[in-house]
Amino acid sequence: MKHPAAQLYEYHVWANERIFQHLKELPQEAYRQEIQSVFPSVFSALVHIYTVDHVWLYAMASESFEKIREAVGRIPEETEGKSVEELEQLFRAVSDKYRQFLDSLPDLNAVNAYRHPQYGTLEARHSDILQHVVNHGTYHRGNIAAMLRQQGYPGAPTDYVFYLYELSRPQQA
Repeated sequence: MKHPAAQLYEYHVWANERIFQHLKELPQEAYRQEIQSVFPSVFSALVHIYTVDHVWLYAMASESFEKIREAVGRIPEETEGKSVEELEQLFRAVSDKYRQFLDSLPDLNAVNAYRHPQYGTLEARHSDILQHVVNHGTYHRGNIAAMLRQQGYPGAPTDYVFYLYELSRPQQA
């Protein structure tokens, strides 16, 4: 049985996939439309989720703050001009990295030290950081739903309970 934090991470992946599926059903301009909101576009909100997912993967792997900053500093160039489908592939790649990392950990409840030049050192369990990654993604997927509604499009249902319902359905062969 999966650790509850690992299952929550799978929910995060599922919810991101639902957002991408939904965006592919909408007119292309909904993805890039500049609007007055938390982010200037849905694309920008997705890049933010993608960036923060990287930050915490590197942090859980005990990379230095400098190395993390350098790695995520390349993300704007990596994502520039990407279509919905191309950004979706980048999300899948980081999800695969998370799964590999999580599979390599003997204990998701192990404590790791997270050093930040401004905030100091946080000692937290890997499972707590995964919870943060999921909460962060959930918050910004809500922003995306509001941004789509602001443009006249429906949001995508990504509540955790919908993920649980999907898990409870018999798998199709």
